[in-house]
Amino acid sequence: MSLLLRLVTWWNDQTWNTELYTRRHGVKVGSDTEGNTYYQTRDGKRRWVIYNGECQASRVAPGWHGWLHHTWDEPPLDKPLAHKPWEKPHRPNMTGTPEAYVPKGSLRRPDPVVRRDYEAWSPE
Repeated sequence: MSLLLRLVTWWNDQTWNTELYTRRHGVKVGSDTEGNTYYQTRDGKRRWVIYNGECQASRVAPGWHGWLHHTWDEPPLDKPLAHKPWEKPHRPNMTGTPEAYVPKGSLRRPDPVVRRDYEAWSPE
């Protein structure tokens, strides 16, 4: 079954076609802290990422994102981004996980806010 999944699905890992293309045309540029591996063609015109685990685009760090989209030519290993002291470290999208952002007043919070600015209507 894993052979069939590998042939037709991309969300579990790279497909066979991507693996063959990477072996034939890809030059490894580097990897990030998530374990994702970045490649480009020998002429540098195409760039892509092979995810380590689930294929989730928000797992790509900002430096690598800029390199993938040809915003700059040098990968972040050669020329890292300058970070401001107020910047937080990159985190992937946490939506749907227990670590997701839940604003104050949300029903998903364990400590719901008690509102005192109105009184709910109840029929008599």
